[in-house]
Amino acid sequence: MEINIEQRKRWDIKSGNTVKVWQKIKEGDKFRLQAFEGLIIAHKHGYEPGATFTVRKISDGIGVERIFPLFSPNIEKVEVVKKSKARKAKLYYVRDKPAKEIRRKMKTLKAEGRKSKGTDVVKAEVKTETVAEETKKE
Repeated sequence: MEINIEQRKRWDIKSGNTVKVWQKIKEGDKFRLQAFEGLIIAHKHGYEPGATFTVRKISDGIGVERIFPLFSPNIEKVEVVKKSKARKAKLYYVRDKPAKEIRRKMKTLKAEGRKSKGTDVVKAEVKTETVAEETKKE
């Protein structure tokens, strides 16, 4: 199997993005694809041959982390489910925080409309919880 290095360098693997990693699993003499969807909490060693990225998800209330080598032939593709802006490169603090608090801190980016003049228009979507806070104060 040959890995296209330039294609892998174009993957949007950044801390804070939610991705779905499709991995080849060998069962007997057949291969199948299995998805692992979660939050990227770390991307290490850039794009050199030993580069890795860590993906974390919550499964039945238990945190599960997997470390994927970027240039592994067992990884079929990586799909970006959601883009988020993270202020740190390593999101290890996510291990200690409840999921609701993490979602509140991260600003979700949402692409709006079609491409205009060959570029994507991206705006930060800010969720306000003023109505809920005002009812709690009263």
